[in-house]
Amino acid sequence: MSERTPLLHYRLSTSVNEPSGEHQTCLSGETVEQSLAFSRLKSAHRSRPKKLSTFFGVVIPTLLSMFSVVVFLRIGFVVGQCGLYQAIAMFLVAYFIISMTVLSVCAISTNGALDAGGAYYMISRALGPEFGGSLGVMFFLANVCSSALFILGLVEAIVATFGLPEDGVSPAGSLQVLPAGYWWSLLYATGILLLCLLVCLVGAEIYAKASFLIFLVVMLVLATIFISFFTVCPRTILLPAALPVHNNTGPQPPNMANFTGFKLDTLLGNLDADYAVDYTTGTMMSFATVFAVMFNGCTGIMAGSNMSGDLKNPSYSIPRGTITAVIFTFIIYNLLSLMVACSCDRLLLQRDYSFLRDINVWNPLVTVGVYSSTMSAAMSNLIGASRILYALARDDLFGTVLSPAKKTSHNGNPWVSVLLSWFLVQLVLFTGKLNTIASIVTIFFLLVYAAVDLACLALEWASAPNFRPTFRYFTWHTCVLGIVGCAIMMFLINAIYASASIAFMLLLLLLIHYLSPTSSWGYISQALIFHQVRKYLLMLDVRKDHVKFWRPQLLLMVSNPRSSVGLITFINDIKKSGLYVLGHVQLGDLDTLPSDPLQCHYDSWLSLVDHLNIKAFVNLTLADSVRHGVQHLLFISGLGGMRPNTLVLGFYDDCTPKDKLTDSVLADAPVLTQDPEDERPPYHFPALRPSNDGMGENRKVMGPQEYVAVIADAMKMLKNVALARYFHQFDRASTISSSPGKGALYVDVWPVNLLRPDSSSYVDTCSLFLLQLACVLNMVRAWRHARLRLFLCVEEGRSLRGSEEKLGQLLKELRIKANVYTVPWDQQVALHWQRQGEVGKRRPTRQSQREEGLGKRGLFEEKEGGDGNYVNSFPSNATRLSDEYLSAVNRLILEQACPPPAVRFLYLPHPPADTQHYTAYLRQLDLLTKDLGPTLLIHGVTPVLTTDL
Repeated sequence: MSERTPLLHYRLSTSVNEPSGEHQTCLSGETVEQSLAFSRLKSAHRSRPKKLSTFFGVVIPTLLSMFSVVVFLRIGFVVGQCGLYQAIAMFLVAYFIISMTVLSVCAISTNGALDAGGAYYMISRALGPEFGGSLGVMFFLANVCSSALFILGLVEAIVATFGLPEDGVSPAGSLQVLPAGYWWSLLYATGILLLCLLVCLVGAEIYAKASFLIFLVVMLVLATIFISFFTVCPRTILLPAALPVHNNTGPQPPNMANFTGFKLDTLLGNLDADYAVDYTTGTMMSFATVFAVMFNGCTGIMAGSNMSGDLKNPSYSIPRGTITAVIFTFIIYNLLSLMVACSCDRLLLQRDYSFLRDINVWNPLVTVGVYSSTMSAAMSNLIGASRILYALARDDLFGTVLSPAKKTSHNGNPWVSVLLSWFLVQLVLFTGKLNTIASIVTIFFLLVYAAVDLACLALEWASAPNFRPTFRYFTWHTCVLGIVGCAIMMFLINAIYASASIAFMLLLLLLIHYLSPTSSWGYISQALIFHQVRKYLLMLDVRKDHVKFWRPQLLLMVSNPRSSVGLITFINDIKKSGLYVLGHVQLGDLDTLPSDPLQCHYDSWLSLVDHLNIKAFVNLTLADSVRHGVQHLLFISGLGGMRPNTLVLGFYDDCTPKDKLTDSVLADAPVLTQDPEDERPPYHFPALRPSNDGMGENRKVMGPQEYVAVIADAMKMLKNVALARYFHQFDRASTISSSPGKGALYVDVWPVNLLRPDSSSYVDTCSLFLLQLACVLNMVRAWRHARLRLFLCVEEGRSLRGSEEKLGQLLKELRIKANVYTVPWDQQVALHWQRQGEVGKRRPTRQSQREEGLGKRGLFEEKEGGDGNYVNSFPSNATRLSDEYLSAVNRLILEQACPPPAVRFLYLPHPPADTQHYTAYLRQLDLLTKDLGPTLLIHGVTPVLTTDL
């Protein structure tokens, strides 16, 4: 009936999480070392030789699971309601569904040793804790309801044999002495359940040893049933009393029916369906309700799979034993259906579910078969449910809720789980009738079987090298057919119950996902994601890139995350669903080291990504210098069409770093582990020192020359570059929350090369790249209410209004919403020309030609050596840019900060071609951005904006 036998018959003395059998390819993804460790811990258990063959270890448990209520009490019910044609069709459909599942079970069970928990173990170790835990609960409930179903079936058989007639008067010499009725039946069921409880708490091992005896009894009863059809003479049988039907004013149904023996007329009368009222519940039967009752005789197919640890050869026994049991039960059910249809009239089949006892050569023998098989099944399900609950508790999927269920007796019996299972079975017994809960039990099992098929399908589709089961008679087609068949039958049986079961499972899935349990089982979702990502990465053709679909793909170089929290979170906002990589260079030479020193640091970096709630990858490299390390990362980061196109560096200055990781992040960070003592994640980043350069380690690990060389290298590789300064002052949470209303947050953009006052163009590639990044930031939900302020520097003699209108028109064409402000900077420019001694030199003609020709040539058509090259280049007279000019421009920027912006975007010119000027270049950037607050100096090398549709 359910997957109870392996938990009961042969493994009751072992704990749920014992590794069983010689581990083959481990289903849970455990390493060889872990498997060996488990083996050593259980050496005493493993020292006991495995003795169970295919017959004793798989066939008998599976047959005892499948032969129970249906074969003795409901075979006539199925034929009487549905007719022989539909009955055979039902068995074909049911066995088709379970056959697809059997193939999946055989595949999974031969891919590694199974432990206690049955379907829960297979699903959880294949699909991960979320699916495994939710479906484990469903499987537990299926066993609970199934145990109650068997007890109710046993009570039904007892009342039919020993219950008083409807008039309350027992015939002389009759054994019908027990009072009948709902409350009396509940009392009998409670007593039987208490007996099962006592056996589960005290005598479970005795029951396990008696399983073979029970099997012999069941087979003997079946043999006498088949013999009786041929040897018993036709007879008239007294029908049991039926429940009264409301508003029934017609004649009372007859109370006698006939066993005719083999007759053609009887067979013809039983071929077609004739659905009638169930005399035990008073409800009208249908194909779905009858199928729900019948399907209970087809469950229990995973009984042998759970026995893998006690089998001589699991990979040999499980497929052959399970398939043998399924074929045998299919033949028996169909033969019984045929013989019943040929020898019993319709009324007998519909009104007497225990008629096999009345037509048997020795009536008490069928009663013994019913009692023994049903009692065995009820007890098995009770113990099976307790073992599943114990397995769930041991896996800590529900935190402390199930922690009491971990308790065991001195011999390893989980007595608390047994008591909890007993209590739930007692609650289910209040339903009172077998047919009432049959639909619920069937839907639960169908859901679990569909999950097993899904687990096998996922393992097959993931194409993991370690999924190589020795049983190969399955494909993804059989898995899909099993899933579809289970889903269809669930909704045909009862759409409301099926929907409620799925909703309950999804609720459990979300709950377990929220609790975030840690496990070492391996996640099939990761294998499937890898498979799909690889496929789509191959389809992502870089030759088909287009400016319309450009997005920032960022490589942020981080020296020490402790002082870079603000920058890391800010860059996460401007990635616009693009690639985001945290890069780090550790200085060293692998030739002089015993092993790779980076491997032990990845966990800390990934924990950082989780706690900051950013969507980023981590790439660490070992190099002899920071410059070479950055080159490595620029060359190798990413795959296919997903490679960084923008390099982000911290600014090279002497700002005192602050450990934001300890001060802010860890205080509010969620705990990843379930150990209450682990209040903080295991970060292993070095402590900060008084002086930090923002790029290297806390001490200066590279000079300004190398720093500028890194910038130049990136531009040679056609990478955009952004230098981030003062982001140690940036706190995303306080910045966003400090804006009380819409428009209170500002982002300032200065799209002019402030180091080239003689060319204040704002329509070159670099300027437009600034606009694009600012627009991307404005599109992020948290920054959506921020206002872009675009500052246009103009000189005397040029039309302020005209320049503003032209820039406004450009922004309109680019669909960028920003406020344009014209800023006169004659005084600042005058300082520059005063130093140069060329005050009279201006470049209005070149600038105006550029603006007028914009609409004709397009935004990005800049010829090599033309204006774009001129504007981006570092001025040849750089050494003569005065500190007074740079300080004046710095003050000009500060004067426009009313109210002050959250962040500024400034134009970053190309480094000089002469490396001797690198230090001067960096000093000028330092003076330009001094005390500006969070600032990004940005240089773009590729077109990123278009006005085309």
